[in-house]
Amino acid sequence: MSEAVAAAAPAPLKNRAFLQLLSYRILAMLSYQIVAVTVGWHIYEITRDPLALGLVGLAEVIPYFCVAPFAGYLVDHLRRRRLGALACSGLAITAFVLVSITQGWLDPHGTLLIYAAIALTGTVRSFLTPIYNTLFARVLPREQFARGAGFGSVVFQLGLVLGPAFGGALVAWAGKGAAYGLAAALALAAAIALLLMRIHEPHHEGERAPIFASIGEGLRFVFGHQILLGALALDMFAVLFGGAVALLPAFIKDVLHAGPEALGILRGAPAAGAVIVGLWLSRKPPERNAGRLLLMAVFGFGLCIVCFALSKNMWLSAALLFASGAFDGVSVVLRSTILQLATPDAMRGRVSAINGIFIGSSNELGAFESGLAAKLLGLVPSVIFGGCMTMGIVAATAKLAPKLRKLDLRELH
Repeated sequence: MSEAVAAAAPAPLKNRAFLQLLSYRILAMLSYQIVAVTVGWHIYEITRDPLALGLVGLAEVIPYFCVAPFAGYLVDHLRRRRLGALACSGLAITAFVLVSITQGWLDPHGTLLIYAAIALTGTVRSFLTPIYNTLFARVLPREQFARGAGFGSVVFQLGLVLGPAFGGALVAWAGKGAAYGLAAALALAAAIALLLMRIHEPHHEGERAPIFASIGEGLRFVFGHQILLGALALDMFAVLFGGAVALLPAFIKDVLHAGPEALGILRGAPAAGAVIVGLWLSRKPPERNAGRLLLMAVFGFGLCIVCFALSKNMWLSAALLFASGAFDGVSVVLRSTILQLATPDAMRGRVSAINGIFIGSSNELGAFESGLAAKLLGLVPSVIFGGCMTMGIVAATAKLAPKLRKLDLRELH
């Protein structure tokens, strides 16, 4: 798109379709996060075992890994809004199952059904981000991608702030059933927001490539692009080893000696930091020295995780998680912008799905790694180990991906 056309296009926040897309994103994120914070408390109440918290992540990440490549293919070839509405309906079904467990309609004492419900979440969640990313490129011109990524990050992180806060408050004051019920309603609202969008989705014409060949094409593109691969790998390993948030119920009970309301505060603190950074970057998108800024941000994230592990004060822990979120917010905006600028339109679904395998699933796999490490090393040492590994990954990436280290975003326009 030419600069003249881009200038004539409405600014991101004056673009109705973009606002509807953001509504879909925050409503789905609120639903998912309320379930995540509530189910963590639910599982720990039943088991009192940090490893059980890690298994929540594993129950989600296995189906996510299995479905994500096929989700990317479907997003590239089918109507995105309809697929997104179906995925949001899956989130609602998960929440309804969990309501049934808390009300005693299904087994309230076992964990198998809870893990099964979370597995459904992993399956449908593999569609959510590819749908967002492909529609993002339909409603905004390329020249607005960096600003749009900033706003998208703010909305995403607001979901991370408000979801845990609502979930923790509802668990404390109204019970787990109320939290799961609100999550179901929000998921259905997200589906409606998508269906109300009025945008042109070009119909796929011509013979479709075989599904595995098409998925392979997306993989070859990502692994052949040093900048994109480096950015995705950096975030994947940082999130994998920096997954302290998964252990927050154990930290709150055993280290900070607080109640469920503290879980909402600490779960929301990283996202609060990311929101502030995202607002700043939406006004002043980074371009020069973007690669160095990305590496510095991920290193700062790892350092904050180490300091959090050593803290025994509730508010100091919250401040450190806030700072970790601010560093992560820089990383999210830069990675999102790189992904949008570097990906051809015809491959956005598949590349976004691969990005989800790198990034989205690493949260849950990181939760399992954190739970297992806590079981083997102890709660505090495991988080220190994860933060140190994150900083080591930054050093390795800086050496192995020189194009990423020297990246100027203007080169990708």
